[in-house]
Amino acid sequence: MKVFAISDLHLSTSVEKPMDIFGDGWQNHFEHISADWKARVSADDLVLLGGDMSWGLTIDEARADYALVSSLPGKKVVVKGNHDLYWNSLSKMRASFPEFDFVQNNAYRYQADGDSHGIVVAGTRGWNLPGKDFTAQDEKIYLRELIRIDLSLSYAKSKLQEGDKLIVMMHYPPFDATYGESEFTKIFEKNGVDVVLYGHLHGKNVRVTRRVEKNGIIYYLTSCDLIDNKLIEICDLH
Repeated sequence: MKVFAISDLHLSTSVEKPMDIFGDGWQNHFEHISADWKARVSADDLVLLGGDMSWGLTIDEARADYALVSSLPGKKVVVKGNHDLYWNSLSKMRASFPEFDFVQNNAYRYQADGDSHGIVVAGTRGWNLPGKDFTAQDEKIYLRELIRIDLSLSYAKSKLQEGDKLIVMMHYPPFDATYGESEFTKIFEKNGVDVVLYGHLHGKNVRVTRRVEKNGIIYYLTSCDLIDNKLIEICDLH
């Protein structure tokens, strides 16, 4: 089983929200993603989707976007993004899109036949980090997200088997532009996380490094326009 990641697809099949106004990287972006996906992903592989899947405001508006992704090969795992406004509860997401797994205060373990070990996937949306213009409402959401990643990782550790990799999916970056320490990175290090995925960032003027290694953890940026609309291969468990 290979494990891939990408985020911020921002699909808009049922609503009028074209992304190409944000730059050349968004011209027919899902066609490029789809072509790369079909060429590299098999039915037994896993694709981790880090939020902002659809511009739909309701489940019904998001349904066609999820159908596009569902038609592509592999098992899919999704974490919530800040624009996924249709995501009101885990139970509704599971009922509406049963072909996907959704990470929210939980975790999943995957192991393909023939692989000697597997991976456990945990995660949460995240939020803006404390800093300039950080409001009381920001602090409330931020503290809630710290609780959610703690819950998810506690669940994940109950599923871990010897040799497994522990992967965290986030939508927001877990650190600032200098990749400094944060409450999120402290939690990851305390829990022995191997890999962290994050997105949310966009645009040519954003200063990013696609892969950062910090205190034994590998962090991957997954925003589709900043990774050339191609999946990142995280690991191969064969």
